[in-house]
Amino acid sequence: MVSVRVIGKIVEDNTGVTSEIPLLMTAEGEVSSLTDYLLILHANGRSKSMMNKVVRSVAMLLEYLEANTEAFTDPEQMFQTFVRRLYSGTTSESGLDPSGLFWVPASETTVKERIDALSAFTEWLATKQGTTPLNPLRKASPHEERLNYAAWFRCNQNDFLGHIKDKSISTTVKRARSIKGRTLLMRTEDDAIAFPNAKFEAFFTQGIGGAKDPRVALRDKLILLLIHGAGLRISEAMLLWVTDVFEKPEDPSKAIVRIYSEREGVAPDGWKNRQGDRTRKAYLYEKYGRMPRCDMTSTQFLGWKSRLVDHNDGYLIAQWFPTDFAQLFMSLWKTYLKYRASADAHHPYAFISFDSKAFGNPYTINAFNQNYAAALRRIGLEPNKADGLDPHGHRHNYGRRLTLAGLDPLVIKKCLHHASLESQVRYTLPGTKHVSDMLNSATEQLEQSGINQQLAQSSTKATNMDWKSLVEHGFGDIDPQGLYTGKQPKLRSV
Repeated sequence: MVSVRVIGKIVEDNTGVTSEIPLLMTAEGEVSSLTDYLLILHANGRSKSMMNKVVRSVAMLLEYLEANTEAFTDPEQMFQTFVRRLYSGTTSESGLDPSGLFWVPASETTVKERIDALSAFTEWLATKQGTTPLNPLRKASPHEERLNYAAWFRCNQNDFLGHIKDKSISTTVKRARSIKGRTLLMRTEDDAIAFPNAKFEAFFTQGIGGAKDPRVALRDKLILLLIHGAGLRISEAMLLWVTDVFEKPEDPSKAIVRIYSEREGVAPDGWKNRQGDRTRKAYLYEKYGRMPRCDMTSTQFLGWKSRLVDHNDGYLIAQWFPTDFAQLFMSLWKTYLKYRASADAHHPYAFISFDSKAFGNPYTINAFNQNYAAALRRIGLEPNKADGLDPHGHRHNYGRRLTLAGLDPLVIKKCLHHASLESQVRYTLPGTKHVSDMLNSATEQLEQSGINQQLAQSSTKATNMDWKSLVEHGFGDIDPQGLYTGKQPKLRSV
C-alpha cells in the first residue's frame, strides 16, 4: 500500500483550536500539499464526504504512479491513461495484472468524481507551485460551447442576483477540460421509493417496539415518528436537543419540535457569551467543550443538508402529518425524559445510547441503522433501499402522503424544508408501480369499450401520412430552434 488515509488534528496557530480533516500518509510522511488544499476546502465549508473523495482520488493516483514509475514522461498522457484504467480496471482478460494494482472497473459516475477531484486539486497546485496541471483547460469545440452554455444557463436561471454578477459567460463557455469523462446516464426524477404504508403499524409496534430494552424501544419510536410523521431526515431527527420540544399552546397534548442548525442556530434560554455570541456553536464550545456534530469526523458526525430554515433563529419545525402524530410523540416524549434524566450526560442531545459501554453518549446513526435493520427482521423483512425499507424511505412516504392529500406545492415545499420547488418533483411524479397499475386499468377499459380496433385503424392511417407534412407542426418542445421541423426547417436534408 503506497498511502494510508488517517484523520488528523491540524494545529495552525497558538489558539489551541484544531481542525479535524482526513490526511494522506505515505512512507515519506504526510502529503503536505494535499493537507493545505483540504484546509482550504474545510474553511469553505465543504462536506466531509467531498474531502474524502479528494483523498481517495489522490491516493489512487499515487498508487498508479508507484506501479508505473518508468512508463510515462508526459504528465498529461499519464493522466489520460490513468483515467482509462479507472474505466477498464487493470486486470487483463486472462486475469493477469503485472502492475499488482488489480483494480476492478469503476462506474462512470465514480470515474467522473475522480476526474473532477483531481482536476481541481492539480489546478490549485499548479497555481500555487507553478506546476503543470494534469487536466488543463483548452479551447472548447463548438459542440462543447453549446453544452457549456446550457450548463451555465441551467445553473443560473433561478439566480435572482445574476444581474450584479460578472458577465464572463464568454470565457465560461469557451473552455473545456482535456479529459471530461464519459457522458453519464440521465438520472430520472421518478420513484422516490417510500416505506410501504401497509407495513408501518407492524414495524412501529412490533419491529421498533419489539426491542428488549424498553428505553431503546421508546427512543427509536420517537426517532421513527420524526422521520415518518414529520418527514425529517434521519440526521436532522437525531440532532434534537432536550430543550427543543414544547407543548402546543392551544393543545398541550401535541408536541412542537424544533431542530436547530448547530452552527447558526440560536442557543437556548437566551444564552450568550461575554462577546455577545448567541450561536449554538459557541454554546456547545463553552458549556460542553464540544464542536457541532456536522463538523466532526468520528462516528458522532451528523450532516446538515437543509439550506432553508423556518425561523430567523435558525431552526426547522417538524410539520406533523397526519397531525395525530404530534399527540403520539408528546405522550412518548414525557416518558422518555425520565430515562434521559437518569443519564449523567455532558451534552444537550435528546437521544442517547443505553448500551453499557457507551451509556449516556449521543446516539449515533450507525447504532440507529443497526437497530432499524433488527426491527425490520422482527417482522420478517430485510433492509432494502430499493423497496423503501430504510430510514430515508419514511421521508419519501411523508412526501407521497402530502402529495396524495392534494396539498399545494408551496405547502409541501415548506413541510419538506426544500429550498426549491424542483426538489419535490420526485414526490409528485407517479411511481413505476403506480404507472403500471394505471396502464393495466386503462387496458381493461379499452377492452371493455371495444375501441381497440379503432385504435389499430388510426395507427394504420398515421403510418400512411407524408413525413414532411407530419413534422410541420407540434415539435417546438424538442426542436425549439426549428432546425429539422416546421414549415421552413433551417437544416434541410441534402
